[in-house]
Parts: sequence; structure tokens; C-alpha cells
Amino acid sequence: MIFTEEYFPILVSVSCFLSITLIYIGLLSYLRMRKKSRGLTAKIRQAEQKPAASIRAELSPKSQNKLLLWFSNLVASLGKRVAPKKQENYSHMRLKFLRAGIRRENASSVFWGAKIVLAVFLPLCVWSIPLAAIKLLSLPLLVGLSVYFAIMGFFLPEIWLRLKIARRREKLMRGFPDALDLLVVCVEAGMGMDAAINRVAREIRLSNKELSEEFRLMSLELRAGKSRRDALKNLAARTNSEDVNSLATLLIQTDKFGGNIAQALRIYSDTFRTKRYQRAEEKAAKIPVKLVFPLILFILPSLFVAIAGSAAVQLYRTLMHH
Repeated sequence: MIFTEEYFPILVSVSCFLSITLIYIGLLSYLRMRKKSRGLTAKIRQAEQKPAASIRAELSPKSQNKLLLWFSNLVASLGKRVAPKKQENYSHMRLKFLRAGIRRENASSVFWGAKIVLAVFLPLCVWSIPLAAIKLLSLPLLVGLSVYFAIMGFFLPEIWLRLKIARRREKLMRGFPDALDLLVVCVEAGMGMDAAINRVAREIRLSNKELSEEFRLMSLELRAGKSRRDALKNLAARTNSEDVNSLATLLIQTDKFGGNIAQALRIYSDTFRTKRYQRAEEKAAKIPVKLVFPLILFILPSLFVAIAGSAAVQLYRTLMHH
């Protein structure tokens, strides 16, 4: 009884806090799902009512705020002075931006300008600490922090670009199986390869915008007169995926030797589906190993407290009475 009366206010406070937190999380999840549902409904209505815009207009960058555009141009003018001038380095950076979904002409200049701005701005933030806090720190420590933040600011755009490339690649691979099945259906229905790619790009525009843009860009290259071989190679280079690269190689070889494209796509679709199933089995086999550390750190201590807690309280009361 003494234990219950002593800890009753704490238990009530913890219960109220957990209840309010769970209600807040549930309300936030509901609002987020409602917003996502409304956005998808608006996209569907817009696609039904509004005529399809041209490919160039869809691939062009969106309009920006004037202040943001002015700052971007300022950073780009600064980055032009430090950006690499060699054609090899420029092409390598351009490929990275394409894999991240960035198709602006001044992307390289803005990237290098952001490196310089962050490398200068973050150390200034360190020296802008109030004087009372600066007096507590030694000068070598301040210099070391400034150098650390300068290096971190210089490499932050590079880290951001890599994360953006990885996130976009994951989205592309998430929609690739469905796009491949649609491509097989279109080709087997009698459509040409170029028309099938354009049709698939229109069909998956709402479900996977990134992959739709890549297919539309490939269709645009084909319309501009580029060969299918070069367009497929460019698609594989932009997506940076082994699966898309294998598909491009298969289509190039089939087109070169005059094979049946529909049959080749059907065989590759079945092979890819088996490969995806094997990847899922591999991930499922790794789950018990990955659950070892959460089990030891979080689940076992909770079980230990729930099982041995009451016995420890009873033992404590018995010892106190004696």
C-alpha cells in the first residue's frame, strides 16, 4: 500500500503524458493520410480535366519564388568561379545531377557555390556565439571548431546529393516491375517499342513520377532522332540500376540481331520477377539476425522488469518489515 500511494502521482502523470502523446500521433497520422488522399484525388481530377502538356513543359523546372531565384543566381555566380573547368569533371557532375533528377543548366554552379557559402557561413556561426560563452572556450578550441564546421559545410552538399540520388533510385526501382509488366502488355498487344514506352510513361505518371519522367525523356530523345541504342544507354546511365541496365542490354541485342522483342520482354519479366522474389527471401532471412540487438536492448529489459519487478517489490517489502 505504501508503494502504491507513494508512486500514484507519478503513474498518473506518465499515463496522461502517454495518452496525450498517442492521441497527438494518431491525429497527426490521420491528417497526413487525409492530405495525401486529397493530393492524389486532385492529381487524378487534373489529369482528367486538363489536357496533357508537352513533354518539354513537364520536364522543365518549376517556377520559383523571386527571392529564392535571386539567391540561387547569386550562389551560381559565385560557383562559376570555383567550378571545375575540365570537360571530364563537368560531365561526371552532370551525370550525378541527372541521376538525382536535377536538369538545370546552372546546377553545377549552384552546387559549388553552396559549398563555398556553407564553408564560410558555418564557421561564422561559431564565432557569433555570445561573448560570455566565448570566454569559457579557449582560442585553439574555437579555431578547431571553425575548421571542423568549414569542412562539414564544404561536404554537406555532396552528402545531400548522394542521399537524393539514393532516394530517387529507390523510387525508380519501386515502380520498375509495374512499368515492365505494362511494357510487356503494350508490346504483346501490337504496339511498337517507342509507342509502348511513351504509353507506359503516361500510365505511370501518377504512381511513379520519377520513372515516368525518365521514360518521357527517353521518348523525347527518340523523337529528336537519337537511335534506340543510345537512348537505352542513356536511360541506364541516368537510373544507375543493374536491372535497367540489363533490360537496356537485352533490348539492344534483340534489336541488333532481329529477335522478337515481345518474347524477350516476357522472358526478362519472368526472370526479373523470380529475382525480386529471391531478394525478398534474402531480406526475410536476415530479419532474425537484425532483431538480435533490438531484442537485447529493448525487449528483454522490459520483460525482465515485468516478470521480476513484482518479485523484487515483494522481496523489498519483506526485508523492510523484518
